[in-house]
Amino acid sequence: MQAADALRRIAFLLERDGAETYKVRAFRRAAAAVDQLDAAELEQLASSGGLKRLEGVGDTTGRVIAEAVAGKVPSYLAELEASEPVALSPQALTIRASLKGDCHSHSDWSDGGSPILEMAETAVAIGHDYLALTDHSPRLTVARGLSAERLRDQLEVVAAVNEQLAPFRLLTGIEVDILEDGALDQDDGLLSELDLVVASVHSKLKMEAPEMTRRMVKAIESPHCDILGHCTGRLIKGKGREPSRFDPEAVFAACARTGTAVEINSRPERQDPPDDLLRLAVGLGCHVSIDTDAHAPGQLEWLGIGCEKAVQAGVDAASIVNSWPLDRLLEWAGRHGSP
Repeated sequence: MQAADALRRIAFLLERDGAETYKVRAFRRAAAAVDQLDAAELEQLASSGGLKRLEGVGDTTGRVIAEAVAGKVPSYLAELEASEPVALSPQALTIRASLKGDCHSHSDWSDGGSPILEMAETAVAIGHDYLALTDHSPRLTVARGLSAERLRDQLEVVAAVNEQLAPFRLLTGIEVDILEDGALDQDDGLLSELDLVVASVHSKLKMEAPEMTRRMVKAIESPHCDILGHCTGRLIKGKGREPSRFDPEAVFAACARTGTAVEINSRPERQDPPDDLLRLAVGLGCHVSIDTDAHAPGQLEWLGIGCEKAVQAGVDAASIVNSWPLDRLLEWAGRHGSP
């Protein structure tokens, strides 16, 4: 194994396991440093004990590089490969095997940590047929949300990635903020050009239930809204955050009526909707989309978390939109609004 490949694989596995961002970045920085050297230079530094002279290389990354240069599988990599993520039930494994893509992901154009191409290449590597790139919209300034101009620039980058990675398809998209009045935070004409739109509430999460319900229903009824993202906004790890209050029957009935999918957000700290609300959505006949909301390549492996939630809620496999082939997914999104 090449040293840079070993370092990047470790970064990927750390992301999969939810490690702190600074640890992941340390391995990616070291990989970038190794990329600047040819094999002879790297071997000379390893044999002379000079690896730490490279910018971004420390004790742990230096050991990984030295072991790889010596022709060994780095011990740290072997440990991570041996530590399997949480085992899935047979039913969840069946759903996971049926998924053909992921409809919610972020790149370093907004608050993700990796370039668009790297996210797409990782999706290819784990067997996806497609991945929706859904960076944030302009109102979410803390996440460097995309203005209309930046989003149009991004569409050109996506087109170039698709030329490079065909037949894999990187879908154009956005995670658009649902504003306080229920409007979507991006130009309607531009939204109509995108393959897929995830609409989410990110602000005023403590709004009173009647107002929040009206806000969400209005967004769901937009012809541009394909998926309702992390519907309660809750966080269940760290300091946590209470779920938003709204009338779930009214919200999910609107999703069923318009054909909008309810997202099962697989991020470990979200796992949204809560189980009781997900069962309600299923009972009302909603489509679902099992997504990672990945902000880094390794997080694309989190789909299994959402698959387990789907099993517990009795989700009909036929209702999972990202189990559909690409043509059917695009047809559904394109005729959105029809029952």
